Amino acid sequence: MRILGVETTCDETSVAIVENGQEVLYEFTLSQAKKHSRYGGVVPELAAREHVKNLQGLLPELIEVVDKYNPHAVAVAAKIGLPPAVKTGEAFARGLAAGLGVELIEVNHVIAHIWGVWLEPSIKPKPQFPLLGVIVSGGHTMIIRFKSPTEFEVLGTTEDDAIGEVFDKVARELGLGYPGGPKIETLAKLGDEFAIELPIPLADVKDIRLSFAGLKTATINLYRNLCQKTYKEYKEFLKQDVAASFQRVAFLHLIANVEKAIEKTGLHTVVLGGGVSANQRLIDLLAQRLDPAKVQLYIPPLRYTGDNAALIAGYAYAMSNYQDVVT
Repeated sequence: MRILGVETTCDETSVAIVENGQEVLYEFTLSQAKKHSRYGGVVPELAAREHVKNLQGLLPELIEVVDKYNPHAVAVAAKIGLPPAVKTGEAFARGLAAGLGVELIEVNHVIAHIWGVWLEPSIKPKPQFPLLGVIVSGGHTMIIRFKSPTEFEVLGTTEDDAIGEVFDKVARELGLGYPGGPKIETLAKLGDEFAIELPIPLADVKDIRLSFAGLKTATINLYRNLCQKTYKEYKEFLKQDVAASFQRVAFLHLIANVEKAIEKTGLHTVVLGGGVSANQRLIDLLAQRLDPAKVQLYIPPLRYTGDNAALIAGYAYAMSNYQDVVT
């Protein structure tokens, strides 16, 4: 079964065709990050206009691709995301489905983030359900117990800012620009992650609870205070140490909650998804903290960490056919 996916929830315009939930036959993804960087974040109305322009420009190629692969359904990232951007994709997908005379499947793109590992041919064997999904993105931070792709329970989600959002805000304070996650990661490689003392959020709480706003505020306030006491020629070193220390503490807080979820559920398969899962320091810390003899950790390939229509199409197939794609 071939499904055509459409994704426009934020600042990526993406269209893909996936067969049987795993084989990517066609993929087009165009990022708007450079256009939004001057504003320090994504502007919803601008994103929607760019999606319209990108999709219109893609139409001639897409017509040829559709004729070649003859998709059996159209899936769209619906409802969740930046409303103007989401509605653009919904309208486009609805028109495609009507024109092709096929079913339209609405997908929660946040949940679909876990599907990246199923799209990577080199990842074998595939994860088996039940499992723990850890979604880390610009808009969401969630730890989810999955019985199947469509049967799941959110064990914990951020009580305030998402982890990716906090990276963006700290990066802005450090003068790094948008998107903040990759810029923080790059700068942190030059710094000492133990140089700046920052509190791990909710360190004494036994329940699964995620909160990043306090860490964000503490980091920004500490940086501003240290800047007043640091000679100008040393401020670049200060930025490096702040970036490294902030990144480490943010990830330790996340991983502590993943460990709690493993203990609570008894599940030992952990699947990462979302843009922040592209961060190599997060992957390294997870590998250090989670015993590989007990925990199977699945990391999506880089191209499927962000918003991508292949995730939407793949997960749409799994919503009704997951037994075909988990073995």
